[in-house]
Amino acid sequence: MKRKSWIGLLLVVMLSGMVLSACSGSKGESVKVKVGEVTRSMFYAPEYVALAKGFFKDEGLDVDLQTTAGGDKTMTALLSGVIDVALVGSETSVYVAQQGADDPVINFAQLTQTDGTFLVSRKPVDSFNWDQLKNSTFLGQRKGGMPQMAGEFTLKKHGINPQADLNLIQNIDFANIATAFASGTGDYVQLFEPQASIFEKEGKGHVIASFGVESGKLPYTVFMTKKSFIDKNSDTVQKFTNAVHKAQMWVQENSPEAIADTILPYFKDTDRDIAVSVVKRYKEQGSYATDPILDESEWNNLMDVMSTAGELKSKVEYKSIVDTSFAAKSMK
Repeated sequence: MKRKSWIGLLLVVMLSGMVLSACSGSKGESVKVKVGEVTRSMFYAPEYVALAKGFFKDEGLDVDLQTTAGGDKTMTALLSGVIDVALVGSETSVYVAQQGADDPVINFAQLTQTDGTFLVSRKPVDSFNWDQLKNSTFLGQRKGGMPQMAGEFTLKKHGINPQADLNLIQNIDFANIATAFASGTGDYVQLFEPQASIFEKEGKGHVIASFGVESGKLPYTVFMTKKSFIDKNSDTVQKFTNAVHKAQMWVQENSPEAIADTILPYFKDTDRDIAVSVVKRYKEQGSYATDPILDESEWNNLMDVMSTAGELKSKVEYKSIVDTSFAAKSMK
């Protein structure tokens, strides 16, 4: 064979190797997923476990987490393409559906399955009865959000009309509710953790009931994305759900202390004792979903809660904005 032929053959082999190497390298690259969480909360412990334990990385995902501070802002970020995936209350997807969106928001992996708020009283209560709230000043949550709806659902279940039987305050921003109570506003307040545990430790309040226990199983906080994103990136959505499920199993199998130690880097201003108390309380009442499937019974309970709060124009069918296929596959 002539020298030119050998050189030509060698060049072909070298170029082929380079091409194969490039293809192999591209397959090994991580896929970036921009996630917006409605708030930074230990209520979302499995999300931080998935990040801290490298479960997303194991699936080949590079998750860029940002806190988008509020349901409206989170949904706006999702619809405008600023984020790929939102972690927010499932009621926001219902509001979008009710507006007749051409590109609906699909709930694909559930993270929490109860309300995450607690009833906190200013004074110690030895034997609590819900009737004790009547004629009191009650510092509630923002109208239209899941905490407020779950709170009103619970109050009505116990025969209390929030508008008629209470001095109901709902005009304080979410971030300032705890501060308002600490400064003397209200006899009772509806609070998330860790504020509830912090107030107990400081003697500023006393947890006397759980709205999560009272309002039952709900698709409270869910990972969701636009249908168009799922259509174009179904493999990424599946890998994301796989990581979430791994984290959920890890949370179920480990102690509140181990969970708290894992997620504390995301809560640098929180004492370890408070973190353990928060995780223990949420874990014991079953707030952390044990798998990513959003059950139809939970969805129907959500419809009841929203209807009771007057926030549901018409029932949104479960299958129209819920896709459990990724969750089901992650469990196999």
